[in-house]
Amino acid sequence: MLWCRFQNDRSPSYGIVEDDRVIAVEGDPFSGYERTATAQRLDQVKLLVPVMPPTFYAIGSNYHNHVVGRAKVKGTAPKFYERPRVGYRANSALIPTGSAIVKPKDAGPNFEYEGELVAVIGKTMRNVTPAEATEGIFGWTIGNDVTERDWQKADPTNLRSKNADTFKPMGPFIATGIAPANMTTTVRLNGKTRHSFPTGNMLFSAG
Repeated sequence: MLWCRFQNDRSPSYGIVEDDRVIAVEGDPFSGYERTATAQRLDQVKLLVPVMPPTFYAIGSNYHNHVVGRAKVKGTAPKFYERPRVGYRANSALIPTGSAIVKPKDAGPNFEYEGELVAVIGKTMRNVTPAEATEGIFGWTIGNDVTERDWQKADPTNLRSKNADTFKPMGPFIATGIAPANMTTTVRLNGKTRHSFPTGNMLFSAG
């Protein structure tokens, strides 16, 4: 199933995407919903960020090829961490797919994109096993972890280099019932493929 979040009159609404239509729901996919009789063409609705998370975390240096690629750029040996490197991302940086990413005036030339798999957690959990955590994943979407690399050198928390306004495009849909580990992530810039890699080729599994 594909879910989206869109502007319905003056307020955001969740919807189920079927072919080229969006069926509005009462409620939300996390706490309960009912389909309505309201359906609109997908190309006639304003899509929003598919979910506004109460907390928004990221696992850094989790793709083998990314670690190797960044080390090559820096001229250093690749460093593979023994534990996941958990960082925070700001909700204020989130924008919908297709919205403009604003490059700050004082940003340097090393302004880069990073294609990311995003797990959407659908349950409140604490102190759970990996298997229980996997069961709490509602669905999956994709994101762009935009980074200003020159800022990052002096920004160990990535507070500015990854969390400036518009630095986190996400969506447009949440897909349920899929196995992203068996898929391929493709990053395109102006229609040209820049990166393509197995989504499941992670150092620490996402689910």
